[in-house]
Amino acid sequence: MKRMTSTEVREAFLEFFQEANHKVVASSSLVPANDPTLLFTNAGMVQFKDVFLGLDSRKYDRATTAQKCMRVSGKHNDLENVGPSPRHHTFFEMLGNFSFGAYFKREAIRYAYDLLTLVYELPPERLVFTVYESDDDAYNIWVNDIGVDPRRVARMGPKTNFWQMAETGPCGPTSEIHWDNTPQLGPDSIIAGLKVESDRFLELWNLVFMQFNRTQPDPDHTGRYDVPLPKPGVDTGLGLERLVSVLQETGANYETDLFMPIIERTQRLAGMTDAERDANIVPFRVIADHMRAASFLIADGVIPGSTGREYICRMVIRRAARFGARLGFTEPFLADVAETVIAIMGTHYTELVEKREAIRQAIALEEVRFRRTLDRGLSDLEDALDRLQAEGKTVLPGTIAFFLKATLGLPLEVIRDVCSERGFQVDEAEFLREEERHILASGGGHAMGQIASAEIYRQVLDRLIQDGLLPRDGVANNPYDQSEADGPILALIRNGHSVDSAITGERVEVVLPATPFYVESGGQVSDTGVITGPGWRIEVEEMRRPVGGLVVHVGEVVEGTPRLGDAARARIDVNRRNDIRRNHTATHLLHAVLREKLGNHVQQRGSLVAPDRLRFDFSHPNALSKKEREAIAIAVNEAILANLPVTPVIKGLDTARSEGAMALFGEKYGEEVRTITVGDPAHRFSYELCGGTHVRSTAEIGAFIIRSEGSAAAGIRRIEAVTGNTAAHDILTYLDTLHESAEAVGSTLLDLPERVHAIQEELQTVRRENNALRRGMVMARFDTLLGQIEEVQGIPVLEARLDGATVDQLREAADMFRTRSKTGVVALGTVIDGAPQIIIAVTEDLVKRGLHAGQMIKEVARIVGGGGGGKPTMAQAGGKDSSRLDEALDYVSILLEKTLS
Repeated sequence: MKRMTSTEVREAFLEFFQEANHKVVASSSLVPANDPTLLFTNAGMVQFKDVFLGLDSRKYDRATTAQKCMRVSGKHNDLENVGPSPRHHTFFEMLGNFSFGAYFKREAIRYAYDLLTLVYELPPERLVFTVYESDDDAYNIWVNDIGVDPRRVARMGPKTNFWQMAETGPCGPTSEIHWDNTPQLGPDSIIAGLKVESDRFLELWNLVFMQFNRTQPDPDHTGRYDVPLPKPGVDTGLGLERLVSVLQETGANYETDLFMPIIERTQRLAGMTDAERDANIVPFRVIADHMRAASFLIADGVIPGSTGREYICRMVIRRAARFGARLGFTEPFLADVAETVIAIMGTHYTELVEKREAIRQAIALEEVRFRRTLDRGLSDLEDALDRLQAEGKTVLPGTIAFFLKATLGLPLEVIRDVCSERGFQVDEAEFLREEERHILASGGGHAMGQIASAEIYRQVLDRLIQDGLLPRDGVANNPYDQSEADGPILALIRNGHSVDSAITGERVEVVLPATPFYVESGGQVSDTGVITGPGWRIEVEEMRRPVGGLVVHVGEVVEGTPRLGDAARARIDVNRRNDIRRNHTATHLLHAVLREKLGNHVQQRGSLVAPDRLRFDFSHPNALSKKEREAIAIAVNEAILANLPVTPVIKGLDTARSEGAMALFGEKYGEEVRTITVGDPAHRFSYELCGGTHVRSTAEIGAFIIRSEGSAAAGIRRIEAVTGNTAAHDILTYLDTLHESAEAVGSTLLDLPERVHAIQEELQTVRRENNALRRGMVMARFDTLLGQIEEVQGIPVLEARLDGATVDQLREAADMFRTRSKTGVVALGTVIDGAPQIIIAVTEDLVKRGLHAGQMIKEVARIVGGGGGGKPTMAQAGGKDSSRLDEALDYVSILLEKTLS
């Protein structure tokens, strides 16, 4: 292997793809632009997401990046593993190359293999590969084109080797490249080891082939909804830290030059020997990782704070400070550690140098603030754990954890670390409930997103009550028996301020004395509808309850000028409400059936009730089998067809619970609750506490279809389903698609699967025969060209075009030339998808005389507007101007004259 610094590894990657006509694109910010679904940029493709979705375009069709990434949760990034694990990080770099329709599997695989084996000089026998189980194209490229031993290529399932952006949309198979840590075990055990995710292998590079558009959710990965994309794309990700650890032959990422200078800086500040450092390596690793994360976050404008991204920044600084305390630091030191991060990374990521002072100041200030209460916080935590230990308990109550965070500023992650070190767990569910209660008590809840805004609503409510316009209990809200309500406009709020009127195009919040609109709660979305008055109309888009007793309608004025005091009529979208009612009652049926079919351990863990679908999360350890899914769907539909009555009753909470009513996980209830019974009281099918809207009898639901079932979290499964109008539409769509498919292949519906399978086999056979025929034609044509060899300075030279050939066939032809000619130079070219491709090969004896195929190809490639590289004996290049391909090939003779004269 080639010994390289991390800087050289990064530069070599970008230069390799730049020479292959890729645009080098700078890393995007850790804060994703225009993507509210992501907390941080977590992969190289994030900045190209809209390009892959067809929503944006670039002036280039291939790109390469070294991307800053942050992951603070997930399969390989659980925070508690950062430090103990040799490869877990919060901040990391992802090297990637991307194709937006410019090339696909063959080129992407060749690029990856050549870069690893020719540029980084990794031994091919230490590399192993995976492909998606049904991706014969990728498998054949690795085995037949690249020449990899089949024992080193594993076919894997969708869990590891199929990528999808969402349940629908772009998706496709992947191919992974792994490093074999123990090659002495031999190739025969490779595939078995990959399938069990053995520590023998280290994943280096993931090649994602965006090949299909998934038109409907397909959790079983049958592929029946996958339509080929008109321009398939490529998205690859190579972890820099892992690759550097391989090239520098270290046992852990933290032992590379990306981390060791930071660790050694901390060691010098702590005054420790190497032996002391190695005996306490976890704190050193945590500090190094977290200071990298904090430095890059602050450089990208994320400052320590209490919510969202700002909280993550605060948390990593405070967690690093706490581990510093374990090493004996009593004064702030993290800003000095961050200085080393800037020194290591600032050459490539110049924003670190530009924001040096901001980084140092923000880290120092946060560390000083934390240290003011750190000792007391840790002391109080230790005291609490001592008391619990004396009582024989092993779980820290969430109330204590929240007090330590809210009062003393100990992040939950630090509390979790200390508890783990002493063999305790934290009741995080109770912690979250305490946090929620605090937010609501502070005023405003989640509605406006800003607690400070709650004061405005409180003032509005108090004024309306004092003026006698509202009773003490506030706005009357009855979403069960009414679809419209009349009354004057009591208040208008625009941009956080009370106003007397609003004009067309303005977004406003409207307060009425009574409303039939349902306010989002318990998983059910808000109603939408309209408010109309004399000459004006407001389309209501959502509902809010910013403070207790006040309900506001949020919408846009689409006509006229509504004013305070105007007579108004609020009317819900009845059809939408009916769709929601169907889905809500269906969730109750689904819950009851799940408990019947799977067991009483099933409990609701979350839900979404919308007009077009329902989502139901429930506790269950395993994925549902096909038979289980079918049985559940059948049982729900049988309950619907039974036309069971649905009865709401208000009663005492204790009474309802004593009768067996199911309560929503984590929900808070008052003394009086609303219960929903499905079926006769004597023979209840379902009995739950619920404040949502429901049908009057189950027959109103219509059909029930499960669209998908999957994992929502560890031990939590998620079902998405549709009812009523959406289900009817799905059924018609499925039937139309099946009929069209059967007609297209000349089959009946019942025989369609067998017919499709037969066509697939026929197609594979034809493709193999076609490839073999094309290869034979190309090689036969090249065989005739061997008679046209000329001599330059006494050296046999062949310059020729092989139109219709693939790059691999050019390589095969070049090898044929070198086999038949004991000495000589061959330059072959072809045009693929409008782009010229060139191969130059030189026999070994001429290499000793100073010829170098890699150097020659760079000169030749410039003529066609491209670049390339390779070994002394063989090199490859691509270009943009195919019209100058012949000129480029002819230039090889001129180069030989110059080199040998």
